[in-house]
Amino acid sequence: MVNLYTKIVNREEKISLIGLGYVGMPIAVAFAKKVDVIGFDVNEEKINLYKQGIDPTKEVGNDVISTTTVDFTCDEMRLKEAKFHIVAVPTPVRDDKTPDLFPVEAASRTLARNLTKGSIVVYESTVFPGVTEEICVPILEEVSGLKCGVDFKVGYSPERINPGDKVHRLETIVKVVSGMDEETLDTIAKIYELVVDAGVHRAQSIKVAEAAKVIENSQRDINIAFMNELSIIFNKMGIDTKAVLEAAGTKWNFLKFSPGLVGGHCIGVDPYYLTYKAEQLGYHSQIILSGRRINDNMGKYVAENVVKNLIKADKSIKQAQIALLGFTFKENCPDTRNTKVIDIVNELKEYGINSVIVDPVADQEEALHEYGINFVDINEVRNMDAIIVAVSHDEFLKLKIEEIDLMFKKGNNSSKVLVDIKGILNRQEVETLDYNYWRL
Repeated sequence: MVNLYTKIVNREEKISLIGLGYVGMPIAVAFAKKVDVIGFDVNEEKINLYKQGIDPTKEVGNDVISTTTVDFTCDEMRLKEAKFHIVAVPTPVRDDKTPDLFPVEAASRTLARNLTKGSIVVYESTVFPGVTEEICVPILEEVSGLKCGVDFKVGYSPERINPGDKVHRLETIVKVVSGMDEETLDTIAKIYELVVDAGVHRAQSIKVAEAAKVIENSQRDINIAFMNELSIIFNKMGIDTKAVLEAAGTKWNFLKFSPGLVGGHCIGVDPYYLTYKAEQLGYHSQIILSGRRINDNMGKYVAENVVKNLIKADKSIKQAQIALLGFTFKENCPDTRNTKVIDIVNELKEYGINSVIVDPVADQEEALHEYGINFVDINEVRNMDAIIVAVSHDEFLKLKIEEIDLMFKKGNNSSKVLVDIKGILNRQEVETLDYNYWRL
C-alpha cells in the first residue's frame, strides 16, 4: 500500500470510479487531470453519451466531457486494471422510508468480482455508520475470495458535491477522508489531495466519517423544517415570512435558511439513514423525524393553499387550469429524483385538477420514466387560472410580470392566482397590480 500513491501519480496504476452520476462523474473528471482514470457505470446509454462528449448531468459541461481523458466503460472486467477504487452510487430510501442499500451492495459485488490484491476501496455513498465495514466489506470478501486488511484495504470519504452548484465544487470543499488503519488513511488522504485544493480532514475512523456525512444534511433538513413551520405560522398571521427572515437576518448569528420544498437524493433522504440506525439501537428520533414530517408534507400544504386561493379568486376547482414552472428538486439542475414538486401535482389531482409543467432544465426522459410526466414549452402555456413558480431556475428568474401575465386567462388580475414557492418575485409589485399572490 505504501507505494500505491506513487504508482498512481506515476501512472503505473489506475483509479476507478464506480457510478458516474452527479457525484462520480465530476470526481472522475477531476482525477483524470492528474492520473489515469477508468470511469465505470452499468448504464450503457450513459456511457455512450459520455463517449460522445455529452454531459447529461450538466455538472461539468459538454466541453469538459469531450476533452477529458477518463476511460469510460460499462465493461466491469476493466476494473481489474485499477488498484484504487471509488464507489459513488446513490443510496435512496424505499417507500417506507427505510434505507435502500441495493445500489451500494450491487456495486460492491461488481467490484469484488474484479478486485485484485493490493487494492484500496473507498466508498463515497451516503450511509449510516457501520455500512462500509459491516455490510460492504463482507460482500467484498465473500465474492472476491480476498481478505480485508491482508489482500485489500477500505476507507470512506463522504461526497460533498452540491449538484448544480458552480461555486462549491469538489476542488473547493474540504474533503473528509478515513481509512481502516493509519497506512490506508495516509494513502487515501494523499490521493484526494491531488484534486482537492481546499485540503482534507482526516477523520478518526470510518464510522466517524460516515456519521459526519449523514448529520450534515440532517442538520440542514431540521433548519429548513423550522423555516417551513414558521412559514405556516406566519401565513396564518398574515405576515410575510420572507420579510421576517430578512429582518431577523440582520443579526450576525442568525442562521440564514429559507422555507421550501426539500427533495433530492441528499437532504430529503439522509436523515432516514440516521434514524433507521438509531431505531435499530432502541432510540426513536424526536427532532429529526419531526423535521422530516414537516418537510415531507410541504407539497400537500402548497397544493391546499393553491386551492384556497382559487376559491378566493372565485374559480371552479374541478375545471381549473394550472401550470407549474419547474419540476426538478432544485434550481439549475436536471435531476428530478425525489422532487417534491410531484407532491403538489399529485395533491392537485386529488381535487380533480390536472396541471401542465414547464421545465427547460429537467431531464425529460427521467421525468417520463419516474413519474409519467411530459413537459410543455413555456410559450404554449396560455389560459391558466393559476401559475405556480415551483423552482427558481435562472430562466424563470428572468421572467417579467408581463410575460407571466400572458400565461393567464384574460380578465381582472384579482382572478389570477400566482403562487411563488421560492419567493423570486417582487411581492409589492405583484400585489400592487392586484394579482392573487401567495408564497411560503
